[in-house]
Amino acid sequence: MICMEKLVKVDGKTRTDPCFPAGFMDVIELPKAGQQFRLVFDPKGRYKLHAISDEEKKYKLCKVVQMQYTLKKIPYIVTHDGRTIRYPDPLIKVGDTVKVDIATGKITDFQKFELHKTVMVTKGRSTGRVGAITKIEKHPGSFSIATIKDSTGAAFSTRLDNVFVIGSGDNLDITLPKGKGIKLSILGEREMIERKKASSSA
Repeated sequence: MICMEKLVKVDGKTRTDPCFPAGFMDVIELPKAGQQFRLVFDPKGRYKLHAISDEEKKYKLCKVVQMQYTLKKIPYIVTHDGRTIRYPDPLIKVGDTVKVDIATGKITDFQKFELHKTVMVTKGRSTGRVGAITKIEKHPGSFSIATIKDSTGAAFSTRLDNVFVIGSGDNLDITLPKGKGIKLSILGEREMIERKKASSSA
């Protein structure tokens, strides 16, 4: 009923179908409630509706998955959410992340895929973890591997295709949900719960 009354927007467009698919980095807006969210992963690999500001709802990040030319030799890129954008900056390559203005659909900025960039993992067992790329291993004929180190110093590896650039160092293009992309061990989680209990009882 809420959707049919045109009260839900996904990426700036009103959607009336309650089964409309929303994916990673999509902006979901409820204008009457004055709320807006970005769909990202939490450190446990689950989708999380992360509340964002009025400024942040104006854009979304898209990963470049394809780069081609039309029959008339017009360059265009295809992003992870199915967008086709013509005449991109010549420096943009497959694997880079572009910042797309939701209202116009145009690229306002981009982040190169390279060492020491801050990334979020979007597939595999490390989904939702955030860290900086420390090493890229190319394996011809097989999957290339990226080694990532999070802010606690823990290192982990994943396939290159699973990596999504979100910024450089501490200068991120999006805000992160609770946990900041750091995956805790079972013992670490227990310690955190105990600390919360101690602080609430005090």
